[in-house]
Order: sequence, then structure tokens, then C-alpha cells
Amino acid sequence: MSSHDDLWTGGDVYVSPRHLALATLSGDPALAPLYRLGWPLTYDERGNLYLSSPDGTVRLGYLSEGPDDGLWRINAYEDPFGPPAWGVCFNDRCPTEFVTAFTTALAAAYEQGPGSYLAKPVVGRSDSDFFLAFVPLMRRGWQIDHPRWGMVAVESSDGLATVEYATGALDPAAELTTREARWHLWAGPSTEHPLWYATASTDTPTALIRAVTESLCDSAPLPRWRQETHTYAEGLAQLTPVLPPGPPIPTPLDVRRTASHRPAALPAASVPRWSTASRPVLPGPRR
Repeated sequence: MSSHDDLWTGGDVYVSPRHLALATLSGDPALAPLYRLGWPLTYDERGNLYLSSPDGTVRLGYLSEGPDDGLWRINAYEDPFGPPAWGVCFNDRCPTEFVTAFTTALAAAYEQGPGSYLAKPVVGRSDSDFFLAFVPLMRRGWQIDHPRWGMVAVESSDGLATVEYATGALDPAAELTTREARWHLWAGPSTEHPLWYATASTDTPTALIRAVTESLCDSAPLPRWRQETHTYAEGLAQLTPVLPPGPPIPTPLDVRRTASHRPAALPAASVPRWSTASRPVLPGPRR
């Protein structure tokens, strides 16, 4: 998105920077890219929602009644009955637009086949090196850092959003269930109490991570309702009123329709012509 006109306007304020927005009330926009592929949608007895690819190799859970704050859990499998090849989690306060960026990229990758949605990152490879996910951020002025041993991070200019990549060995099981994952994205003054967070395990395709980082650093603000203060970081985010749209620009068809309803022009002979010349004197009666 490159301008306010491209944004959904279901709100009365724009929130910027967008990493200080929080989740919207509806997760439908993030579900839509996969649902449009025709994936079946099911619910459990608690009301949690699930989408699964027909071959069972990609599964999404929208766990509104889950055991923790991991609202979105998305896993991919080489074998539908085996362990996950990779897993991603977005917590219940993560901006819905970031989840949508991920599911949109995932839908496109799934249509391309396993070579795309199961593509493991390879260091030094031009199309899958993990560092490619940092590139959009650094182009927007985010600063690279090494906050501690075994960690590479890129931080926003306001210091309120961070993308971390762990370089050491990790527990594959912990990556899927905790914040101790290869990728850790979060916002707020403190990593212990983030405004929102997201994680991705080691073999998550770089292209899917990059879709999220591109959305994360986009300069366009996100629309929210001012009264719904739970959808943005109150006191930190900048709020700008959403201006009502201007009058629509007429199309060529509108112009032709308008012209067809105009009154016909008067005949040229009946239109008075004004001149600076004196009017000829009419002849008077003869005596």
C-alpha cells in the first residue's frame, strides 16, 4: 500500500507508525486468502476455527479460545502425519494486517507447490537467505544490531519495534510452542511485556517472513477507531483523522451523459451579436 486511498477506511483515525497499531476485532481479512483457495473451514466445541489444505500439508488455527495468547498458529508439513516442517505464531494483539500479509504470501506459495511453501532458508542463496527478510526494514531506515550473543536484530527508528533472528541451536519443539523461536518480531518498550509479538521457526520460508517485514515497515498508516483504544498503543501511536473522500472524478461516460441532457443550443441567427459600431439609421417616412 502506498497511499491513504489504498487503505480500508473502516475507521475514524489512521495509526502511525503501523507497528503501534494492534489487532482488529475481526480476523476475516487474514483468513480470506486461504479460504478463497477452497480450503474447508471447521470449528471445535470451544469455538476455535481451523483451515486446512486439501492435502493436509498446511493448517491454520484461529484459537480465540486457545490455552495461551497465541491466536494464530500456522504449520506446514512435508508429511501430513509427521511433525511440522515449520510453524508460525501471531499473538492475539498482533496487527491483523501483518497476519494477512503472511497468509496472502502463503496462499500464493501453496499454489506454486511444495517447492515454494516448504522452501527452507539457505544462507548465501540469493532467493532464500534469511537476511532477505531484513532488507525491506533496512531500506526504511531500521538499524541492525547485535543485542546479545547469538542474536541479530533490526530495530525501528523509534526503538519501539524489533525483528530478531537467533543464530544458535534451538529446540525444535520449543520453537513451535514458545517465543524461543528462530524469528521473533515484537513491538513496545520491553520484550518482556510486548505490545504484540510473532514467532517463526527455523525452516519457515524466507519469502513468507519477508512478506511480514514488508508490511511491518510500510510507511502507510493503519485505520482504526479512536474509541477502540485496545486496537492501538494509546499514548505512543500518532493518530490522524480519516478525512472524508472527495467528490468522485467523472468518467468519460459521465461526461457524455451530462452533455446529452443539456438544452439544445439556440440557432445562430437568434443569438444577439454585440458590436461597437453604430446601428444603421433606418429611413424615415417620406414627406
